[in-house]
Amino acid sequence: DKLKVLFEDAKKMGIAFEAPDVNRGEYVFLPISDKEIRYGLGAVKGTGQQAIEAIVHARNEGGPFKSLFDFCVRVDRAKFNKRTLDALIKAGAFDSIDRNRAALSASIDLAFQFSASQQANAHQAGLFDAPDEHGSSSQEPDLVHQMPWDVRERLMMEKSALGFYLSGHLFDSVEGEVRLFVKRKIEELMDSREPQVLAGVVMDFKTINAQNGRIGLFKLDDKSGFIEAKADEGLLNSARHLLRDDEIVVILGKVQPDRFSGGLRLNVMQIWDLPSARCRFGKYLKLTVNGKPPEIARILKDHPAQVEITEQGELVRGLPIRLSLLRDQVSAELQLGAKAKFFPTDAALASWMVQAHEGQIQIVYD
Repeated sequence: DKLKVLFEDAKKMGIAFEAPDVNRGEYVFLPISDKEIRYGLGAVKGTGQQAIEAIVHARNEGGPFKSLFDFCVRVDRAKFNKRTLDALIKAGAFDSIDRNRAALSASIDLAFQFSASQQANAHQAGLFDAPDEHGSSSQEPDLVHQMPWDVRERLMMEKSALGFYLSGHLFDSVEGEVRLFVKRKIEELMDSREPQVLAGVVMDFKTINAQNGRIGLFKLDDKSGFIEAKADEGLLNSARHLLRDDEIVVILGKVQPDRFSGGLRLNVMQIWDLPSARCRFGKYLKLTVNGKPPEIARILKDHPAQVEITEQGELVRGLPIRLSLLRDQVSAELQLGAKAKFFPTDAALASWMVQAHEGQIQIVYD
C-alpha cells in the first residue's frame, strides 16, 4: 500500500518508471536519471532477495536472458520456484523477451522440465562423448500456444503481482466507447446542482455503518483523476455486484463540496455496468450487411434482452438492431422490429461482429 502511494506521488512530480525487467532490474529501485527510476524486482509480490540476487548473478555471468527456457536453465533453481517466476511474468518482467504473458505463464511447467532435462544431460555427459551427442536435447521447445490476455486480464494479473496497475489503466480498455456518451472527465468536474453522468473504475471500496444504515465509500477513477463517492444502503443491496474494486461502472450522481476534505464528493443515485449503460444511453446497434444475411434469430436467442419486474411494470433492457445494407450502387438502412432486441455484452457484440460485413458494427449513441 505504501509503494502505491509513493508511486503516485512520484508520477505527480514528473518522475517516470522503467517497467520491471529481468534483463535490467536489480533487487532495489535504482535511479536511471533525474526523471526516471528502474523498478526494483524485489517489489514484485512472491519474490525475495535470494531469488532476485540469483537472477542478477546469472545475468551478470552469462549476459541477457534470451528466452524463458534460457532463464530457467541458467538461474539457480534452488533459489527460485514456479510461484516466483509466475509473479515476475505477471508483473511484465519478461516483456523484453516475449510480450505474450499468457503464453509465458502457461509454459512455466514446460520450462522447469526443460531445465531439469538439461541438468540431467550435463551430468550424464562423459569424457569421450561426441561434441554434439546431446545437441538434439538442448533444442528449446516452443512456448505453449495461448491467446494473449486482453487489457483487463493483463492489468488484473499485473495488479496481483505489483499491488497496482503499472503499464496502463483499466479504463483504457473502454474509454474510446464510453466517451461517446460520458463526455465529462473527472478532472473537469465542478460543483453542480444537476445530476451528472460519470464513468470510471471502482477503487478502495469499503462499507461503514452510519446513522441511516450502511453506506459504501469508494473512489471513482477514470485515469484523468478520481473523486470520492458515496452509495446508500439501497444501492449497496441492488448493485452489490458492481460496488467492488476494479469494476468499470457508469454512474449518475450529484457532485457536491466535501466539507471534510475540501474537495468534491459524488453522491451516487444510479449505477450501471457497461452492457446496461449501452442499453440506457445507446440508440441502436448498426450492423453492416453485404450479400450474406446475418444469423439474427440465433444471436437473439443466445443473447436475449433482459427483463426486470419493477414497481412500474416490466422493464426490458436491450438494444434495437438496424441493418445497413450495401450493394454496388445503392445503400439502405433497415430497422428491425421492436422484439429484435439483445443484451449488449462484449460476447454478444463479438457475435454480431463475426456476422457483419468486414466486422463493421457500431453502437450509435447520438
